[in-house]
Amino acid sequence: MELRGAAVAVGGRTLWSGVDLTVRAGEFVAVLGPNGVGKSTLVKVLLGLLPTAAGEVRVLGRAPGGAGARIGYLPQRRSFDASLRIRGRDVVRLGLDGDRWGVPLPFGTARRRDRVAEVVDLVGATAYADRPIGQCSGGEQQRLLIAQALVRRPDVLLLDEPLDSLDLPNQSAVAALIGRICHEQGVAVVMVAHDVNPILHHLDRVVYLAEGGAVTGTPTEVITSETLTRLYRTPVEVLRTGDGRLVVVGQPEAPSTHGGHHAAR
Repeated sequence: MELRGAAVAVGGRTLWSGVDLTVRAGEFVAVLGPNGVGKSTLVKVLLGLLPTAAGEVRVLGRAPGGAGARIGYLPQRRSFDASLRIRGRDVVRLGLDGDRWGVPLPFGTARRRDRVAEVVDLVGATAYADRPIGQCSGGEQQRLLIAQALVRRPDVLLLDEPLDSLDLPNQSAVAALIGRICHEQGVAVVMVAHDVNPILHHLDRVVYLAEGGAVTGTPTEVITSETLTRLYRTPVEVLRTGDGRLVVVGQPEAPSTHGGHHAAR
């Protein structure tokens, strides 16, 4: 994926501008920033759902929206009713043929079944793939939805806050899974993140959005007091705790919505 001088305006208001970014195969990039700055909007631009107001965007050598099944997408977390009886394995299979009308043709059924089993195993969900999705835990559901996004062997994986609402152990486990898939399978991953800490050690680069502007680079280049102070045009301090977690202090957002130590959002 390539963005050059990209900008987006919604309702006449520029959300961000001047975004320059290249994401190559096997690279893991996080989109960070406070609420309301357009992190999910960036994913929508890459999907071709929203146009840019300026600049150029290319995805797999094409205009956004032109790469079809080569893009895997996981939207913001959706919950399944506990009474839903559809199996986790069938949720994954929807990634293969859920966009088709009618009864699946018998030709190729075994091949599709094998692919579903392969990707379920890849995400470590084999033990509960035949359980009703509504009876799976949040972390188990998220693994199955990641499998659904991967089942067509995409070259690009776009994830919109996939760790949201998961507890810390599941955040770490799912982050490690995505990092492994990215680097071992050669998939280019762009993830909108609420908190950088669970994914920090897996990242190659970050895009940090603020009101109207953006900076890109490695985590050590971008998540610094100097860089964020320049971006926000107000004093910002980046601290590192004893366990390696990042804490961003002083950004123009209410502490209650920034989540205390859930920093560098």
